[in-house]
Amino acid sequence: MTLPQERKHEIISEFQVHETDTGSADVQIAVLTERINRLSTHLRANKKDYASRRGLLKMIGQRKRLLGYVQQHDQTRYRELLGRLNIRG
Repeated sequence: MTLPQERKHEIISEFQVHETDTGSADVQIAVLTERINRLSTHLRANKKDYASRRGLLKMIGQRKRLLGYVQQHDQTRYRELLGRLNIRG
Protein backbone atom coordinates (compact mmCIF):
# COMPACT_ATOMS: atom_id res chain seq x y z
CA MET A 1 0.00 0.00 0.00
CA THR A 2 1.64 3.19 -1.15
CA LEU A 3 1.00 6.65 0.17
CA PRO A 4 -0.55 9.37 -1.97
CA GLN A 5 2.10 11.89 -3.01
CA GLU A 6 0.35 14.79 -1.25
CA ARG A 7 0.17 12.91 2.07
CA LYS A 8 3.84 11.96 1.82
CA HIS A 9 4.82 15.61 1.25
CA GLU A 10 2.72 16.63 4.29
CA ILE A 11 4.54 14.09 6.48
CA ILE A 12 7.94 15.16 5.19
CA SER A 13 7.23 18.85 5.84
CA GLU A 14 5.94 18.06 9.32
CA PHE A 15 8.91 15.94 10.44
CA GLN A 16 11.86 17.40 8.54
CA VAL A 17 14.81 18.54 10.63
CA HIS A 18 15.82 21.37 8.26
CA GLU A 19 14.42 23.00 5.14
CA THR A 20 15.82 20.60 2.51
CA ASP A 21 15.53 17.42 4.61
CA THR A 22 13.72 14.57 2.89
CA GLY A 23 15.50 11.48 4.21
CA SER A 24 16.48 11.90 7.85
CA ALA A 25 15.64 9.12 10.29
CA ASP A 26 12.73 11.15 11.67
CA VAL A 27 11.13 11.52 8.24
CA GLN A 28 11.72 7.87 7.36
CA ILE A 29 10.13 6.73 10.63
CA ALA A 30 7.11 8.98 10.10
CA VAL A 31 6.54 7.75 6.54
CA LEU A 32 6.96 4.12 7.60
CA THR A 33 4.49 4.64 10.45
CA GLU A 34 1.88 6.00 8.06
CA ARG A 35 2.40 3.06 5.69
CA ILE A 36 2.21 0.59 8.60
CA ASN A 37 -1.05 2.10 9.82
CA ARG A 38 -2.62 1.92 6.34
CA LEU A 39 -1.48 -1.66 5.81
CA SER A 40 -2.75 -2.69 9.24
CA THR A 41 -6.26 -1.53 8.38
CA HIS A 42 -6.05 -3.42 5.09
CA LEU A 43 -5.04 -6.60 6.89
CA ARG A 44 -7.92 -6.32 9.35
CA ALA A 45 -10.29 -6.59 6.39
CA ASN A 46 -8.22 -9.14 4.45
CA LYS A 47 -7.02 -11.66 7.00
CA LYS A 48 -5.60 -14.12 4.46
CA ASP A 49 -3.35 -11.66 2.64
CA TYR A 50 -0.11 -13.28 3.76
CA ALA A 51 2.12 -11.50 1.25
CA SER A 52 1.06 -8.10 2.61
CA ARG A 53 1.52 -9.39 6.15
CA ARG A 54 5.13 -10.24 5.33
CA GLY A 55 5.64 -6.75 3.92
CA LEU A 56 4.13 -5.28 7.08
CA LEU A 57 6.55 -7.24 9.26
CA LYS A 58 9.48 -6.05 7.15
CA MET A 59 8.35 -2.43 7.51
CA ILE A 60 7.97 -2.83 11.28
CA GLY A 61 11.50 -4.24 11.48
CA GLN A 62 12.90 -1.36 9.45
CA ARG A 63 11.12 1.19 11.65
CA LYS A 64 12.46 -0.57 14.75
CA ARG A 65 16.03 -0.33 13.44
CA LEU A 66 15.61 3.37 12.62
CA LEU A 67 14.12 4.04 16.07
CA GLY A 68 17.09 2.26 17.64
CA TYR A 69 19.43 4.54 15.70
CA VAL A 70 17.62 7.68 16.86
CA GLN A 71 17.52 6.42 20.46
CA GLN A 72 21.23 5.70 20.41
CA HIS A 73 22.13 9.17 19.14
CA ASP A 74 19.56 11.49 20.75
CA GLN A 75 17.36 10.26 23.60
CA THR A 76 15.18 13.39 23.82
CA ARG A 77 14.47 13.39 20.07
CA TYR A 78 13.56 9.69 20.36
CA ARG A 79 11.02 10.33 23.12
CA GLU A 80 9.55 13.30 21.25
CA LEU A 81 9.21 11.22 18.08
CA LEU A 82 7.43 8.41 19.92
CA GLY A 83 4.98 10.92 21.40
CA ARG A 84 4.26 12.64 18.08
CA LEU A 85 3.64 9.35 16.27
CA ASN A 86 1.78 7.61 19.11
CA ILE A 87 4.19 4.66 19.11
CA ARG A 88 4.94 2.79 22.26
CA GLY A 89 8.63 2.27 22.77
